[in-house]
Amino acid sequence: MRNFKKIILSSIVSLTAMSCSDSILDKDPVSSFSGQGFYKSSSDAQAGVYGIYDAAQGAFRTNFAYWGEGRADAVQTTHSGDPSILKQNTLSPSINSSSWNNLYTTISRANYAIKYVPLVFESENDFSLQLIGQARALRALSYFYAVRVWGDVPLVTEPYESVNQEFFIPTTNKEVVLDQIVSDLVFASENCRDNFTGTSSRILFTKGGANALLTQVYMWRKDYANAILSADKVLNNSLYSLVAITDWNKIFSAGYSNESIFELGYNEVQTNSLRVLYAIGSDSDYYPSIAFRNSFEENDLRKDLIYDTTNSDPRKIWKFFGKGFNDESAEASGNNIVLARLADIILLKAEAHNKLNEKTEAIRLLNIIRKRAGITEFANEAAAITAYGDLESAILHERSIELSFEGHRWFDLVRTGKAISVMNPINGISNEDNLVWPIEQNALDRNPNLVQNIFYR
Repeated sequence: MRNFKKIILSSIVSLTAMSCSDSILDKDPVSSFSGQGFYKSSSDAQAGVYGIYDAAQGAFRTNFAYWGEGRADAVQTTHSGDPSILKQNTLSPSINSSSWNNLYTTISRANYAIKYVPLVFESENDFSLQLIGQARALRALSYFYAVRVWGDVPLVTEPYESVNQEFFIPTTNKEVVLDQIVSDLVFASENCRDNFTGTSSRILFTKGGANALLTQVYMWRKDYANAILSADKVLNNSLYSLVAITDWNKIFSAGYSNESIFELGYNEVQTNSLRVLYAIGSDSDYYPSIAFRNSFEENDLRKDLIYDTTNSDPRKIWKFFGKGFNDESAEASGNNIVLARLADIILLKAEAHNKLNEKTEAIRLLNIIRKRAGITEFANEAAAITAYGDLESAILHERSIELSFEGHRWFDLVRTGKAISVMNPINGISNEDNLVWPIEQNALDRNPNLVQNIFYR
């Protein structure tokens, strides 16, 4: 057992260091290192943090869509494997999206940086604090996905450096994990930089990025008052503004827009699955469901920016590549993946105000997004009720269109308690225990202290 733990430990403490350069997209591996041996200079500290972003690229390159869209109502698929399994709600511990390995790789690298970056510097300073802030934000991002996907998960906040450490960690109650997420993000919101030069403010965590993620977390926890406070910090940040509808596709096709708050940076070397997920019109993983296509209001300017409306049986989602995109190549994509943008925060804030019975402000915020889309603004709550039954449903519908295929829909359905009512007619889901994913079988085999989520036992 001791030799077995040594073998595993050596694989855990081996991290891939990235060269320090002006762009975190220049990610040529330098070496494998232990935390003690690597963190010696400020450039090492920066490279170590860049290595966390590198791990996050791998964690989300495909799963941002599988986790956030695959089980929801806006997509349809003809593909086998995870796309079909998620849509039909026949999840098992053997599917690819049940693996949390890449998230925990990101968490592991963050834990090393959080411990060792302070030791590089003789005294605490703004540079060291902002690096730690980025590391804690990336750890929080990873744990936030883990909690939403699996519920209770192992909470690890220290790097593995000794065989004497407890290696087989059981799951921790999700609320305790969420407490840690909030703590990390509050630290990040106070210590990350306000902005960076050039485009880096969109692909590195800033105060705005931390506050945006805090808003998402508070809404998940139904802490509406704090969600409004964190959202206000984003809305009052001059770094962010809504783009014109004529530039809406550029948020995703070009990246780095004024509307973007945090996006994972990719390029021709560090690629993702956006094309395979959405863009190969004849054979992509996902295409718009009939229900989604029928849900647009009249004159919505976003409709033909999102998918190919010229086809009677549309198979191409061209939101991420631009209207008229017609490249059938199955090559990987270098587009950035936008995980948080201003429209998302505006609509979450509208939802929070509605929950606190502050209807006028909720409608005002909702109308900001409706106006840009070219659809009729609601004069009052009665108008929203007439259109959608209640104001919350009007806001959620707006999120379903505005944020379509960006990885929000399934989580919106779950956090608002609508997942079963919406999806039951589609795939028969009827049990709240079924809202989380199964823990991957390999994780169960490796860790005797893990117990399979109850629905999948």
